[in-house]
Amino acid sequence: MSHEGIRFVSREEALADAAQDNRLPREAVTPAKVRVHLTSGEGVEIEWKDGHRSQWTFPWLRDACPCATCHEERQHTGRKPGEAKPKAKELFTMYQAPAKPVSVEKIGNYALKFKWNDGHEAGIYSWDHLRRVCNCDACRSARA
Repeated sequence: MSHEGIRFVSREEALADAAQDNRLPREAVTPAKVRVHLTSGEGVEIEWKDGHRSQWTFPWLRDACPCATCHEERQHTGRKPGEAKPKAKELFTMYQAPAKPVSVEKIGNYALKFKWNDGHEAGIYSWDHLRRVCNCDACRSARA
């Protein structure tokens, strides 16, 4: 059960999350440079202080939204962060524009917040979250 921005978890889930709470080194979650290619629509690039480089497309980030509603929906359907929702099998499907932010703002020194072209704007993408969902080959294979 959740409300926008709040996620309620069972005691077991909280304990499991705590057991997996492996903190990343400070340099790994501190950006040296952040590039948000809003005008071109290319996506986001972050160079981390530890030398690692991450990049994501906007559709991938929208499908990895960390808000409680999106997180819960992914849990119920078994989708991973960044994995697109399956398309409805309709005879005449309506065109849907690819996910792109209308605006982006920096939240303090710890996150980005996007307002998406579908109206969604509840997710706060912390540096820690972004590093944990890094989409590069090395990070994907380390999570597998």
